[in-house]
Amino acid sequence: MTRRVLCVDDDVAVREALRQTLELGDLLPQVAGSFIEAKDHIRPEFDGVILSDIRMPGRDGFHLLGHTQEVDAELPVILLTGEGDIPMAVRAMGQGAFGFLEKPCSPADLLAEVERALKTRALVLENRRLKAQLQTGDPAARMLFGTSESSEKLRDMVRQVAQTRAEVLITGAPGSGTSKVAEVIHLMSAQAKAPFVKRGAAGVTRADLIAAYEAAEGGSLYLDEIGALPREAQFLLLDVMEGSATVRVMAGTTRDLADDVAAGQISADLFYRLDVTRVRIPSLAERPEDIAEMFRQYVAQAAEQAGLAAPEITPEVVAGLMARDWPGNARALMSEAMRFVLGVGRGMAQHETGEMGLTQQMAQVESSLLVAALRRAEGRASVAAKELRLPRKTFYDKLARYGIRPEDYR
Repeated sequence: MTRRVLCVDDDVAVREALRQTLELGDLLPQVAGSFIEAKDHIRPEFDGVILSDIRMPGRDGFHLLGHTQEVDAELPVILLTGEGDIPMAVRAMGQGAFGFLEKPCSPADLLAEVERALKTRALVLENRRLKAQLQTGDPAARMLFGTSESSEKLRDMVRQVAQTRAEVLITGAPGSGTSKVAEVIHLMSAQAKAPFVKRGAAGVTRADLIAAYEAAEGGSLYLDEIGALPREAQFLLLDVMEGSATVRVMAGTTRDLADDVAAGQISADLFYRLDVTRVRIPSLAERPEDIAEMFRQYVAQAAEQAGLAAPEITPEVVAGLMARDWPGNARALMSEAMRFVLGVGRGMAQHETGEMGLTQQMAQVESSLLVAALRRAEGRASVAAKELRLPRKTFYDKLARYGIRPEDYR
């Protein structure tokens, strides 16, 4: 977020006063003396907010508000007037103004209202970005989150496996998302329009297995925790796999199946038949730099599911996320995102107690210093890295760890 503010006022002295106040507040003002001068700046991708006088010759602040609503109804407009007119304030808010201030207003009140509007705008644009990413045509990019090298390798492996019809064994720690990976493989395969059937392997009877196999005709059958499949069902699965090529079987496990084979819990023949292609999902502990971005994605999904606005994810929240071990992996992070959206997990940066351990405090301080440097450098990463006396790679690694993006401060 650039902290940009478009100031519209026909009075040169007022414009200059607003410019100075905003600059002292570490903001980036752009000025215009009329509706005509301002309208070219008002676009859906404008990443700031609008501060406009109401009383102007020709088209006034209400015309500007109406035009902004047509262009982007979620672009905040704060209206200023010297009238002290309550009906005018009511009209402004009724027509969609974000805020209404009476002139002369104190610099503190003005900056507070602008900061509030900027936070709202940042959330809107972030949600749009995430939603656009979720709607891309590549299921691997849309459903398997993370920007780390490990995550990119996982997506590449999934794309490669999807082009074959071979059986797949998907391994990962509890909560890592083996069933989601199986679904992505199916969606990227030539059988994407055919059924995708998921079934827990524990307690499956012969009848259950036959029904699941028939339901997956022409598509894919995913069996979760394959090591728990009863022995009788294991031999039946081998038989149907060898007798039919119309269903692709994928299996997931959070255990070491080699140990299960040695213990006689799973048939060696079935293990080797399923282990034609293996996809391993890295745990969050192996890719901590993905935590912040994955959390953003899950928050966007949770907000849409709950029909709520996504709350702001501050550096303090990210620091709290980074200080945790996440043994439950993606599933635990997803649950945390839903609690955060519903308002029952907002204090997680302090573990709901307000008491922060040393690791957490250090992470919070470091992320805050990175953000402050980027703001001073107006989002120029090289300048910020030089100011902090960090090698560029180290600087970018730290940004990735905390989910901080330089473009948000340009």
